[in-house]
Amino acid sequence: MAKVKNITIEGSGGKPIALDVFFNESGRKQPTLIYAHGFNGFKDWGNFDLIAEQFLASGFAFVKFNFSHNGTTPAQPETFSDLEAFGENNYTKQLADLDCVINWVTSPLHADSYHMNVQQIGLIGHSMGGGICIIKTAEDKRVKALVTWAAIAACKTPWGNWAQQRLSSWKQQGVEYYINGRTKQQMPLYYQLYEDFIHHQDRLDILKAAAQIKVPWLICHGTEDLTVPFKQASALYATNPKAQLFTVSADHVFGRKHPWMARTQPQAMQEVLNKNLLFFKQHLGM
Repeated sequence: MAKVKNITIEGSGGKPIALDVFFNESGRKQPTLIYAHGFNGFKDWGNFDLIAEQFLASGFAFVKFNFSHNGTTPAQPETFSDLEAFGENNYTKQLADLDCVINWVTSPLHADSYHMNVQQIGLIGHSMGGGICIIKTAEDKRVKALVTWAAIAACKTPWGNWAQQRLSSWKQQGVEYYINGRTKQQMPLYYQLYEDFIHHQDRLDILKAAAQIKVPWLICHGTEDLTVPFKQASALYATNPKAQLFTVSADHVFGRKHPWMARTQPQAMQEVLNKNLLFFKQHLGM
């Protein structure tokens, strides 16, 4: 087993993307899975290496990354130390970042390319990252299978439920703040996030993209999710009934937290992982 942490590649706007790659040193090319984290998240949240290792043990190569504008840096991949970048984040930048990661995976030039079967790429996206992966899968024929965890059904995080007065203040002031429940930081959200959505709202229509997905798709969602309510999974499934819908009695993060110190996953997360492993084995040619 090989694990290479915090490889740096160029992302949107020239900002760096830190990524981790896991692969088996077996001498064969492995189907490759790429994980995209959610809003206020990062690639190592909840000791995600443990999850990567389960996919690795089942014969997959695994790549996870930090979006270029998620507020972390390659030097501090688990700390929101670049709040200016966080404020400048938006959905089209994240789509560009995911494209950069897929381009890196499919390039024969990086040191670990020998171990990756670039004809068998699967995406896993959580929450906002799930929405990004839905759009990307509809756009990019390199993606052969998709799994979403508690995915959003509209690119309106985090302002979707804001009152009109707050939206007006956001436009007038140019910035609003989101309180990180774990770190208690005031995370800036510049109005460009909303402007980017308005300017690209046809491309950023997740339900429209969902209806266009032709590859196998597994929708995983917790029935007790208060952050992204289960009705959003139902809306996604309604647009594409060829997808599979898998539910567990769980919250938005399937019982995990950060930091996660145990060597095993909570039951709900393990149920999701078991379903994911079977799904990818079936659809990525193993």
